[in-house]
Formats: sequence, structure tokens, C-alpha cells
Amino acid sequence: MAGKSNKSKAKRAAQSSAPNPTDSALQPDAPAAPAPALAPDNGAANDAVEAAVPETNEVPPPVPKEDESESQVASNDEQPKQGELRLYPVSVKTQSGAKMELQLNPGDSVMDIRQFLLDAPETCYFTCYDLLLRSKDGETHHLEDYNEISEVADITIGGCSLEMIPALYDDRSIRAHVHRARDLLSLSTLHSSLSTTLALKYDAAAANKAQNPGDKPNVPELDCLGFMEDVPASLNKLINSPSEEIKCVDSIVFSSFNPPPSHRRLVGDLIYLDVVTLEGNKYCITGTTKAFYVNSSSGNILDPKPSKSGFETATLIGLLQKLSSKFKKAFREVMEKKASAHPFENVQSLLPPHSWLRPFPVPDHKRDAARAEEALTISYGSELIGMQRDWNEELQSCREFPHSTPQERILRDRALYKVSSDFVDAALNGAIGVISRSIPPINPTDPECLHMYVHNNIFFSFAVDADIEQLSKKRPSNDVSVTEKVSSSEKVPCEDKTCDGEHNAELNSCNEAPLIESEQATYASANNDLKGTKLYQEADVPGLYNLAMAIIDYRGHRVVAQSVLPGILQGDKSDALLYGSVDNGKKICWNEDFHAKVLEAAKRLHIKEHAVIDASENVFKLAAPVECKGIVGSDNRHYLLDLMRVTPRDANYTGPESRFCVLRPELITSFCQAEALEKSKCNTKTDEGTDIVSEPSDASADTSKTGVESIHGEENGALTSEKTVTEKQNTTADYAAEISKLCEEISFNPNVFTDFKLGGTQEEISSDEENVKKVSSYLVDVVLPKFIEDLCTLEVSPMDGQTLTEALHSHGVNVRYIGRIANGVKHLPHLWDLCLNEITVRSAKHVLKNILRDIEDHDIGAAVSHFLNCFFGNVAAGKASPNTKNQKKDQSITKKSQGRGKGKASAKKTLSSYMMVDSNMLWSEIQEFAKAKYEFELPELSRTTAKKVHVLRNLCQKVGISVAARKYDFEASSPFDATDVLDLRPVVKHSVPVCSEAKNLIEMGKLQLAEGMLSESYTFFSEAFSILQQVTGPMHREVSNCCRYLAMVLYHAGDMAGAIMQQHKELIINERCLGLDHPDTAHSYGNMALFYHGLNQTELALQNMGRALLLLGLSSGPDHPDVAATFINVAMMYQDLGKMDTALRYLQDALKKNERLLGPEHIQTAVCYHALAIACNSMGLFKLSHQHEKKTYDILVKQLGEDDSRTKDSQNWIKTFEMREVQKTAQKQKGLAATAANTQKAIDLLKARPDLMQAFQNAAAAERANALNTAVLGEAQPRGRGFDERAARAAAEVRKKAAAKGLLVRPHSGVQVPPQISQLINANAGTADSSSKKSGENGEAKVQEKKKESSENGKTTNVAAPAGLGAGLTSLDRKKQKAKK
Repeated sequence: MAGKSNKSKAKRAAQSSAPNPTDSALQPDAPAAPAPALAPDNGAANDAVEAAVPETNEVPPPVPKEDESESQVASNDEQPKQGELRLYPVSVKTQSGAKMELQLNPGDSVMDIRQFLLDAPETCYFTCYDLLLRSKDGETHHLEDYNEISEVADITIGGCSLEMIPALYDDRSIRAHVHRARDLLSLSTLHSSLSTTLALKYDAAAANKAQNPGDKPNVPELDCLGFMEDVPASLNKLINSPSEEIKCVDSIVFSSFNPPPSHRRLVGDLIYLDVVTLEGNKYCITGTTKAFYVNSSSGNILDPKPSKSGFETATLIGLLQKLSSKFKKAFREVMEKKASAHPFENVQSLLPPHSWLRPFPVPDHKRDAARAEEALTISYGSELIGMQRDWNEELQSCREFPHSTPQERILRDRALYKVSSDFVDAALNGAIGVISRSIPPINPTDPECLHMYVHNNIFFSFAVDADIEQLSKKRPSNDVSVTEKVSSSEKVPCEDKTCDGEHNAELNSCNEAPLIESEQATYASANNDLKGTKLYQEADVPGLYNLAMAIIDYRGHRVVAQSVLPGILQGDKSDALLYGSVDNGKKICWNEDFHAKVLEAAKRLHIKEHAVIDASENVFKLAAPVECKGIVGSDNRHYLLDLMRVTPRDANYTGPESRFCVLRPELITSFCQAEALEKSKCNTKTDEGTDIVSEPSDASADTSKTGVESIHGEENGALTSEKTVTEKQNTTADYAAEISKLCEEISFNPNVFTDFKLGGTQEEISSDEENVKKVSSYLVDVVLPKFIEDLCTLEVSPMDGQTLTEALHSHGVNVRYIGRIANGVKHLPHLWDLCLNEITVRSAKHVLKNILRDIEDHDIGAAVSHFLNCFFGNVAAGKASPNTKNQKKDQSITKKSQGRGKGKASAKKTLSSYMMVDSNMLWSEIQEFAKAKYEFELPELSRTTAKKVHVLRNLCQKVGISVAARKYDFEASSPFDATDVLDLRPVVKHSVPVCSEAKNLIEMGKLQLAEGMLSESYTFFSEAFSILQQVTGPMHREVSNCCRYLAMVLYHAGDMAGAIMQQHKELIINERCLGLDHPDTAHSYGNMALFYHGLNQTELALQNMGRALLLLGLSSGPDHPDVAATFINVAMMYQDLGKMDTALRYLQDALKKNERLLGPEHIQTAVCYHALAIACNSMGLFKLSHQHEKKTYDILVKQLGEDDSRTKDSQNWIKTFEMREVQKTAQKQKGLAATAANTQKAIDLLKARPDLMQAFQNAAAAERANALNTAVLGEAQPRGRGFDERAARAAAEVRKKAAAKGLLVRPHSGVQVPPQISQLINANAGTADSSSKKSGENGEAKVQEKKKESSENGKTTNVAAPAGLGAGLTSLDRKKQKAKK
């Protein structure tokens, strides 16, 4: 099950000469390199580091090497750290007889070894073999796939070897072998990052420059300012051009001789292939149980005899290499190209993001027989050959894995992640089959909206409201229930009129309700069920199980996919329900054993044990929602289903239509912590406790002090600091334990404010209701105002709808409160537009889904383009879009057909329902929905603010639409054509588990990083990275977080090359897992640019900055503070290059943006003024510098007060600029006085020498004539002495002094800013959670700093650059060596 768990280890094994990318740790004795001018973005954690690190002009504590030798570790008798792997060399003899070496861990499974061999270039095309392990004592062991190496032999003693023995093919394995061969010949699996391409081009240019040293370096000027005004024209720049295919063979297809006749099957023939080589030769190849060979067939008659002797090989690739010299050469090129790429670019992402843009013009569709074969044998996620996977059994078996030791937990998490990811992939394919009616229902006689499906051992049902007029209206109550089984003998009601519960039999009846409310209830119940399932999975109570679950939105339908409950399809089981209720609380089941397990989960989820009364007046003690179902499956496991109200109902929404408005689990956690803190303050009587609660800043100051002491290397100081840290950690641990205990005591009754009859005294019920009201009030009175304040101060800085939603959720705020958020940020244009557009897009999404649900297959493109024209353009009533003008108009937008609108009866009715929609009608629907759902009146202005590319991007991503990447004219009445809509893809929500252990390590590392403890934070991040690599493989968002923080630590410790390596990994992962234009990807490019700038590779840095600005423009539009912050960074780079005019343009544009978006008195505006002051200072314009800095000071005084250190720093700068202006004036006056004295002497001399006077007059006349000619001809006047020359002299003097001290100085650098002013950017630092930090990490402009380089010299080890980054990385080491000499 390990699959892709150890890609980096496989690369290390396959290419022993290549360095492991994770080994870019700091060397213990490496000196700190000078920091680059700009600090990379890392939210609040980064700001804290900047405050702590630059102040101490010392060498940071050494970070331990990750690759310490095993013997050294063993000699110290240390236990391996969590997630740390000890690797042992094992030689491998391949099928071809070649020798190679793998680095293995005793805990690796045989499937892991197979994966390593599949990744290695020498063995990648061998798929069918057995593995023999020969131990040191001569014993031979045959390895089974699911064995661990440690179960078979001890490889730690050395002397072990593996041998690949050819195995016999069968029908399944030979097809897999052909499929693998086709994959190897294609470069479509190589996902090259633009950052790699830029670095390769830069390296090529550098090499060319080395050969032609006379060429001047040409740093191109970014076209960002102009681009920002024309974002639509830049859409085509987003898409990376795909890798150019290298053709190895003309075609490989299954022959029409298949299947082999029976008499040939008896002698081992399995398959026949037709191959056409690049030379034009045609071959018919026979695949047998043992080998591949060319048979003698020609024409239409099979001749099985081998046509060439000695051409029989065990692999298809091996045979083709013998048959075609062109194939051999091309295959070698393909393998070299894959090997030269970054290892992460070859790894497949399990759940890749949806791309909303497709290339334009649309590339030609070419013949491909292999592609056709695969498409025509589509199985919607199930296995074509062999038994289907039992998803439920796999998942529950993985949960039962032992998890007492770190290594066991890693194996368990890896298995769970792999099975869950595979389930989501299969569910996705199955849902497409269900919605496209390719999979038959299991209850075909029921109405279509009630159809249920079982495919590939996955249960599918719809979460769409039925046509209310067509169904019975006898249902007495609002809530409905789900049965625990599907049985012909028993009929029970269906949950929420939806069939979105686990295993439904029939919908008896539904209440009549407004369409929007009923649809929202069904969608919300499915969402809540998924959230509840996730919570119980994370609670991880032994003996309590949940089903695998995914929600798929596609073509207007919402499909709920779940693993099949054991025994549910095998007839009636009357005693299956042991807990909860299937009839809306009329009859409640209860079981002591089940209750004990549910109670254990309830303690972890803050659910209170409470009494509930059923219709027969029986009282039951429950610790879960009444409508949950506790069922014993045929496997005797206890399953808990229907978890739609694990958290209590939101007391701010109490209407009957809001019964599924529940509070978010993050809010419950936050509230419990706040309450526990409050109780702790009341209970605390000791001064120590009070200090810890009220003055956390002291703790961070102390820890940073101890860090400084350890840097000095004083033994006593180090011992003292260690003792202090230990004591503080103990105290903090005790305090955390107390808070945790108080948190656990707070619990909520999930059944208050519902129609269920609660037991207990009236006081208890009132108390439970008060608790829920209290947490609901906490949301409105505390969380929402704090969130709005964080938005205003840029502590949280969402860039688009997705990051806004993530920020809301991480703070415990439901999206339904977005209307209140919008009203709170009206004074900030970028936030007002963001909230407005998000409400608009979410409302439009539901209108579009209603349309798509009733559309026939052949109308989808026209319907979507017509909708986009109505939304972005101005389609008048009675006028169709140009691409749909021939359609009929016979139905309003909200008219809904029965069920899914696919029956013959509804075909005529829905033929052209979408054509009745015009712009006014659409916007009227959107405004109604926004008012009903978000309690927000959309202003007329929203129609204008929606005409932007980033709104189109948001809508496409939410619905799954792909459009052509071309320029759209949003001012036109119909900007879109039917041919612009290129695809419609499903959008998935799932419950794939996360590795909690790694997340905890990352959080601990962030705390250490905030306190400036680099060595400790590096250890935590490295351990988290190692664990995640084993659990999820490299393609995961959490892995990219690890890489980002590792890059930050290495940057602050001065290892710029190591920082770039880690940043490059983060960038690749973000592009693959989040999308090319996700804001996090933009920030990755921004950080990469700053690191390159730190290596003096400013041209490459500016190219990365250009990409960052493009992505920011697409995700947020040009009007966002992060764009202004990026402009400041670009300006600083140009300033270092001496291009002051360009730098000033960017700074002035950043100032305009901040003044317009944030106001003239915002901290970020002060940062802009300060940057301008520094730029003017470097040009010698001290008077202007003084004016700008005065504005900075005025803003800081107003915002922070006169006593703040940043305000005092600004005041010092004002004095500095004043002094320089005075010095400049004095020098000027002194020069004038000297000139006057000299002039008088000259006059006296000329009076004494009349002949000289005549000569000067003649020369002056000639000069005037030359000046006239110059003016007429347009020649440039020679420049007199000015500020540029003076600045150049000053810079030369600085470089001269620095060279004498052995320091590295960037050429053409302007006047540098002392470290104190860097605290300006900390004004917005805070304690935002990780997702908020990430979304806002470019929000703080990083002002130029200069760190003194330590005089302590040490050995530096050359770090080999990863593929794609070339000499750019190793140049740092050469420069360090030069500096030391």
C-alpha cells in the first residue's frame, strides 16, 4: 500500500551519485552569509524572526546535519527521532544482469522496494518479476508483496543482496506491462515547473556570457505596471507550454488478432500487438507467459512462428530496442529528460486541482489508437480484470493497524491515506458514470430522484431536492431519516428529501418548502455529514467506525459516495440498529456497549451526554445527535452514520429553514480554549501562573536571550540557558495540561433548539441552551469583530474567494456570515470587492447549477456560454446570445423538472429553458439568493465589479468549468462564445485524513521559529517533512508548508543555496497540488525571487517577480495590498541595480495603491513612504527623503504612538536626513566660496595679461557655435557632475572598505537601511493561524536591511544544485570562498 510513499528515497537509491534534495542542511561550521536586501514572506512567524534575528549581529546557532552517519548515531546510543529513517545499503541484481544499490530501511515493505525499482532508470521497464533476498549467512528468502523486510531478514548487519527473477506473465500483468511501456515512452507525466525553465534559461545565458565576456548584462524591465491595467490579455501567459514529445515509435496497439485462439492459449500466447517503428517497419508481436517476440504474421492470417531468432526478450521495451535503432536513441533521450527534471516533477499527484483555463487556440486532436483503446474500455473507476476492491474492509483494516510506536503510526497513516485517496478517485469516476446515466440504478422502478447506485463497491445517491409537486405531501414533520439497510421488505423515509444518507430505500413524502431553502438544506446536510464523519475519524476511538465518504458536484448534481456498509445489501437484519433513531426520534435505540464507545468520542468532540425522550416517553442517555445511526455490520464492527449535527445548532439562525445551520468545529475549539483560559485566570493564585498567562512576550524574550548565549558559545551561559528553557518548558507543559483539562470539561448538547424532546430538569435544558447561545454570541460578538479587525490590519490577507473561505473556516466562521463581514469592511475597497464578488459568485453558482441540472448533453456548451454572457455581459430580454439564437424560449429560470430532468417526458419541456434567462433576470435571481442565504443586499454596483477576470476564475473553479485562455472583452454585451467553453469537470469534497503528528511538529517548529530558535525549528520541520514524505508522498499541501518553513530557517541562517532548494520544492508542489494561479503559488514565486536576489542573480529574481505579479493579478486583480507589497520588493531590486527611475515608478505606484486601498494613514502607506525616502536618499535627494520620512513619522505617531520603537526609529531617520542635507548645503556653500576666490584671482590675472583675455573670448565664441549645432542635430549634451557621480563615488568607497574587511558587497547597491527600521514591517505581525498567514504572507512589504557578516570563518561544503537550478546555486559557495581569501 505504500505506492508513492518514498519517491525521494527512490531517487536517491536509483541515482547514488545525485545528492538527496533533503540533505541541504546547514553545515555546523558554516558562517552566516549576508542577508539579501529583502526578507521573504512568511506571515507573523517570519516577522517575529526578523525582530529577533537581525538585532543580534551574531552567527545563528548551527543547524545539525540531517545526514549524520548511522555509526555515529549508533555509538551515541540515541533513539532515532520521530519520523527519522535509518537506511542500509542493499545490492540488487537486475533482470538484465546489471548491478545497482538501494538504500533500504528494515520497515520498508516489498511493495516499497518494487516502487523504488519502478522509479530507477535501470529497472523502470521491468514489471513482472519475483524478488529473492540473500542474507549474509547464505540463506535465500522468497519475498511476498506484503512482507516487511524485517520479517524476513536483518539487513542492518550488512551483506544482504536482492535479485530480480523473471516471473510468468498472466492476462492482467501483461496488459499492465504494455500500459507501463506506453507511459515510459511519453513525457505527458513530466510536469515541468516554470521556475525550473527560468533557472535553466538563466544558466544557459550565464554560460554564454562566460564564453563571451564582452557582452553587457541586460536586465529587462518588467512590464508589470502596464500588465496590471490589462489582466485579461495575460490569460495565455498563465498556461505552461507542455513538454515537447519525443517520438520513440509510430504506434503500439493491440492487434486485431486478439484474443489468441484456444490452441495458442494452450502453448502460452496471451496477447498480440501491432507495432510500427519510426523507420516505417511493421511488426506483429506475440506476448507469451515468458517473453515477447516478433511472429511471422502478414496480412490477415496469424502465423505464430518467430520471424527472427534470438529476438525474444522478457520486456516489450527490450524487444523494441533490438528492432529499431531510432527507438533506442529516442528512448534514451526520453529517460535523460525525465532524469534531468526535478524529482518532484515526475511524481504523480493523487488528487490534482481543476484547471479553469485551457490552451487557446485549441490544439489539434490527433489520432492515438492507444488513447482510444483506454477510453473505450472505461470502467468508471472499477477494475476491468479481477475482483473489485472492498473499500470498507480496506479502510477499517487500516484503522485497526497497531499505532503505539512512531513507525507503526507512520505505516498506519500511510495506508489510510492511500486507501482514502484511491477511494476518492474511484468515487469521482463512478459519480461521472452515474450522472451520465452509464451505470444502472439498483431501484429502477422508483422516481429518478430517488435512484441509488452501487458500483465498484461504492454506494451513490443524490443530494438534490425532488420536484415537490410530483411527490406526496403527507409527511408530518420537517426532519426525515435514513434507514440502515436496503431491503425489499422494509420501506423507511429518506433523509432531507435527498437520498443523500447512507443506504436509503424510498422517500415516502416531503414537505412543501421554498426551492432555495429545500435545496440548501440538502446541500448543507451532505456537507455537515462529511464534516461530522471527519471529526469522528480524527477522534479515532477504538472500536467505533465510519464509512469512507466523498461529495461530488457535477453538472448541477450533488452525488454522495460512500463505502458499502457490510451486510446492507444482503437482506434484512432486524437488530442491526443499536443506537440512535431512524424515524425522527419516535423510537430511539440504545445499547450500553455502543454508548460507551460513542461517549468516549463525545468527550473528545465536546459533546455532552444528555437525556432524550422518545414518542413512548422512554428516556435514553445519548452522547450524539438523535438522528445518528449506530449499526452493527455483518463484520461485527460498530458503525456510526448520519453525523449531520455533531456540533450544536447556530442559535443566531433558529428558523425552520435553518435546521442545518450548525456551528463550525473550529469555533467550538476556540470557544473552549477561551473559556478554559478565563477559568484558569480566575483559578490562578501564583505569580508564575499569572506571568505565563499575561506576559507571553517575556517568555519569547527570554528564549531569544538564551539563543544569543548559546551563539556566544560560553559554556556557563549555555548551561544556564538550557536550564532556563527546561524550566520554562516544564511550566508551560503543566499550564497547557491544565488548559487542556479545562477544555475537556466544556461540552454542548447537540439536540437543543431542535424538535426532539429533551429529558432532564428544566434547569438542565435551559443551561444547555444557554451554553449554545453563549458560543453563538461569542461568534458574533468576539470572533467576527476580531476577524474584521485582522482583515483591516492585514494580519489576515485573503487574495481570492478560496483563501477568504479558508480564512473564515480556520477562525470558526461559517460562510453564511460573509454578508456581515462585507458590511464591516466597506471602508477598504479591496476587501469590499472581495466579499461582494464572493457573495455574487456563490449565488450565481446555485443559479447555474439549476440550469445545468436540466440541460441535455448537447446543450451544455451553449447553456454555459449563455449564462456567462448574461453574468458578465448584457443580454437583453428576448435576445439570445449569438451562439444560441436559434433555440426556443419556453421556460423561466427557476422552473424545475422532475428529478434530474432526463426522462423523455421532460425532454421537450427543458429543451431550451436556459434561453429564457437574460442579464436582468439572472441578476435578480442572484440578488434574491444573496438576500435569502447571506442576508445581504447586493448593490447595483456589484454588476460592474463582477466584470473582472478573477471573478470569472472564481466562478469557473466553483462549478468546474474550463474556458479558453484568450482575452475577453467584459464591456461587450456577449463576451463569450459556445466554443470558449472547453470542459466541465466534477468538483470534489472528501475526508482524506491528514497526518496529525506531522501537523503538530509543524506547529511546534513555527513556535520555535517565532522565537528565533533556528536549530530547534529546523529539527521540527525536518522531522515533519520526513514523516509526510512517508505518509503522503511529496505531492501534498502540508509537505509544501514544510519546505517553505525549512527555506525560511535556512535563509535566516544564511544558507541561501539550501533555502532556494527548499523553496523550489515548495513551488513545484504548490503548482501541482493547489494550481498554477493559486495565491500560495504566487507567494512561492515571490519568495524564490527574493532568494535569487540574495545570490546577486537579480535578472532571474525579476523574472520570478514578474510571474508572481501575473498570478496575483489573476487571483486577486491589480487592486490588492499584496500587489503593492510586491511592487516595493521589485523596486528594491531595481534600486540595487542602480535603475532608480524604474524603482521610483514602482514605489510611487505602490504608494498610490496603498493610499487608495488602505487609506493615507495606514501602516503599509508609511512603509511605502519610508521606502521612497530610502530611494531618494540613495540618489542624494536628502530634502525629498526628509519629506517622505516625515510623513512616515506622522503616520506611525498616529497609529503606534511616540513611544513605539518603530516611531523612534523613524525619528532617527528624519534627523539623519536633516544632517545629510545640512552637510550637502555646507559643502555647496564652501564650494561656492572657493569658486568666488578663484574667480577673483583669475580676473586679476587676466587684467595683467590682455593676450590671455583675447584667447578666452575666441574659445567662448567657438563653444557657442558648437552648442548651437548640437541643439539642432539633437546630440546629447555631456552630463556635468551631479548626484549620480557623487553616489557612485560613495558606493565605490563603501566597496573599497568592505573589500578590505573581506565582506561581500552587492555592486550598485544604494544606501542600506539599518536593522532597526525592519521593525516597521512588524506592525502587522500577530498570531494568525497558518492558513491566514499563508494567504496574507505577501501583505507586509519587506524593507531593505543590511546584516553585518560575522568575521568567524568556517568551512563551507559545496552543495550540488538540483536539476533545473544549475550553477545558480553553487555560485554562492564560490563567492564565499573568494570572500574568505
